[in-house]
Amino acid sequence: MSTPTQPNPPPANVLTTLRARGFVQQISDEAGLGERLGVGRVTFYCGFDPTAASLHVGSLVPLMAMAWLTRGGHRPIAVLGGGTTMVGDPSGKTELRPMLTQESIQQNRARIEPQVRRFVADSPDAVVIDNAEWLLPLNYLEFLRDVGRHFSVNRMLAAEAYKLRLEKGLSFIEFNYQLLQAYDFLVLRDRYGCGLQIGGDDQWGNVVAGIDLIRRMRQTETFGLTFPLLTTASGAKMGKTAAGAVWLDPALTSPFELFQYFVNVDDRDVVRFLKLLTFEPLETIAAFEAAEGAALRDAKRLLARSVTRVVHGEEAAEQADAAARAAFGGGGRPGDDGAGNGAHASLPTVAITSERLAEAPGYKIVDLLAESGLAPSKSAARRLVEQGGVRVGDRKITTIDDVLTPQDVPEAGTLLHAGKKHVRRLVRASQSPGTVNS
Repeated sequence: MSTPTQPNPPPANVLTTLRARGFVQQISDEAGLGERLGVGRVTFYCGFDPTAASLHVGSLVPLMAMAWLTRGGHRPIAVLGGGTTMVGDPSGKTELRPMLTQESIQQNRARIEPQVRRFVADSPDAVVIDNAEWLLPLNYLEFLRDVGRHFSVNRMLAAEAYKLRLEKGLSFIEFNYQLLQAYDFLVLRDRYGCGLQIGGDDQWGNVVAGIDLIRRMRQTETFGLTFPLLTTASGAKMGKTAAGAVWLDPALTSPFELFQYFVNVDDRDVVRFLKLLTFEPLETIAAFEAAEGAALRDAKRLLARSVTRVVHGEEAAEQADAAARAAFGGGGRPGDDGAGNGAHASLPTVAITSERLAEAPGYKIVDLLAESGLAPSKSAARRLVEQGGVRVGDRKITTIDDVLTPQDVPEAGTLLHAGKKHVRRLVRASQSPGTVNS
């Protein structure tokens, strides 16, 4: 797996770069941390709980911060929370997270590990570790006596993460989460000399708890830095779409779909996302501050291509860019625009059997839209058709009862468009068995 490209040389003091690019929300001791980062190598850590089979684009902020710190010469530790996931982080949640089995947690951990390693690959001694290693063997009574006694219940209840949950009910198991995350920091300080914890701003209370625990138990000063929680200009949570989350795993969200997500972001988000989610120089990004029209479209394409490169590599970014041009820059059938099937092969593809095409009363377009992921439901698919936004090849779909015919899917395949931004490639099942990235 290729690593993210590095157009910029490593900064002299990476904290200056992090602030300029919008990463800094809170710092426990900015002067002290700035001095430490400027004069020597700092070991830092960030945690990722494997609650799903992949990280999503909202995780790119901490991942990119890790990459910048790593390129600044500092040593990264990525903690995959196989232990903490068994408890469940209440931060940012209005109700108890679903309890996962230990087997599911470990399967998720194995899948997200390569995604994390990609962002710390520039460090020859980077550490990627599972906190289940030290949390699962804990003796609970000893842990309460040695660690729990340093925590004030009153102070914990004042933390934002717990205050939000008290109205709906905070379970005792979740109440332990802050102790476990603080203990992670203590273990990493003892094992690796870790002096800095980074994370989203919803983790601020947990970060400060770890700093305080280390001060009490080791009489040592450590630091914490949190980032703004990534939301779109409309206030929506970053990476959420009508069809679901935008994942970093290409098997769950294809490079083309990732590219399309970013090429279609709100105009107001482009510059901010370029700073946070790419390695593009600030001088390049500044040129787009007041961009409109064609210049703004260029900025969005730069954003989409740069993020896809960071996540999946240069080749995948090139293919996604070419596929987008082929899908939205020419006719409905593959090859109409001169891009050919090579570009269209990168599109999310739906393979349809001849039997499905021939069965009576026909394969309804609204069913195809829902089954291919172009619409979250059949009712949404019907609305798309009624609004005139659906096209199969060159044929506009005009009624909700319209069906897909064998003539609609030639040997070369065709494109199914839903609105101006979403597309699927349709092929006969004999060409490409099954449904791919739909």
